Amino acid sequence: MTDDDVLDAVGPRLRALRRDRGISLAALAAATGVSQSTLSRLESGQRRATLELLLPLARVYDVPLDDLVGAPRTGDPRIHLKPINRFGMTFVPLSRRPGGVHAFKMIIPARPAPLEPTPQTHEGFEWLYVLSGRLRLVLGERDLLLPPGEAAEFDTSLPHWLGSADGGAVELLILFGQQGMRVHVSA
Repeated sequence: MTDDDVLDAVGPRLRALRRDRGISLAALAAATGVSQSTLSRLESGQRRATLELLLPLARVYDVPLDDLVGAPRTGDPRIHLKPINRFGMTFVPLSRRPGGVHAFKMIIPARPAPLEPTPQTHEGFEWLYVLSGRLRLVLGERDLLLPPGEAAEFDTSLPHWLGSADGGAVELLILFGQQGMRVHVSA
């Protein structure tokens, strides 16, 4: 496939993506700052895709630029997660996109004696789900015990602390979002 073939396929891919998302040209123009006529010509193939046009589209659609142009995958297909060690715990990032909700697997190691809580605050909203072990969640004035299978959500501007309830190892999934974000559950 030549570079021209790749660029010729961008327009139909953009039109399909916009229609799949149920977005009108007018709404897309308002969200990207690109004129409606330019977007229409881009989708119909009458205008060549440029980085200046694709970057705002990738941001609005929340997809990597490579997905917009249909770039072939290169390199090692395996995901190499780099753990982050903080506060004596390990955080494994499960998502890599900028902005929005970030997902982590958190591992609290076993300790001979449980730690004394030191609640902290920061901007954001957090959801967590206990995979294994017994999690102690100190949230404001409340001191909660969450066994495997239990979940919690809270505004991180409230003083909070996570640790092992009994000194054993704990594994949990954490979703961290921007201030004001709330979980939406559909049945």
